[in-house]
Amino acid sequence: MKTLTFALLLLGFMTLTSCSSIKVATDYDKEKNFDNYNTFAFYKPGIDAAEISDLDKKRILRAIERELVAKGMIKNSNPSLLVSIFTESRENVNVYQNNFGYGWGWNPYFWGPGGYNSVSTNVEGTLYIDLIDAEKNELVWQGLGTGILSLDMDKKEKKINEIVTKILEEYPPERNQK
Repeated sequence: MKTLTFALLLLGFMTLTSCSSIKVATDYDKEKNFDNYNTFAFYKPGIDAAEISDLDKKRILRAIERELVAKGMIKNSNPSLLVSIFTESRENVNVYQNNFGYGWGWNPYFWGPGGYNSVSTNVEGTLYIDLIDAEKNELVWQGLGTGILSLDMDKKEKKINEIVTKILEEYPPERNQK
């Protein structure tokens, strides 16, 4: 049962509801000159380890490639950067309790219709994009985007493109003024 629940959570990865926002954060090696990175390739072992469907992997990789090419980078078999991804998800439980009743008396102590109570759950997912120095095989930049996931297949590709775009807006980092 736990495996089925996990699979369902992963099935919905990267599909964000239209009203949710995407939170983005980045981290990078401040000693690196990112102007030196102008070619990239996908890091197959890292991508294969990502626990999402192959279709979602393809959508994510296409979106990453499109964004990096738009930044002037070239996909190459001898790259300066390797691109890897991984994902995480967690379930949130939201409880809304309104004991201010309508009708007779004070609920729940008196007779009459009660207030409104509800419990809802959602899944919050995070996509990590890692950029690895191909020569030194070390992580030089990491971006992550977090948002509420949905199983709505019609919105999936649009949301994947949106989250990848928001993450990669932060690459390359601004150079420190020394």
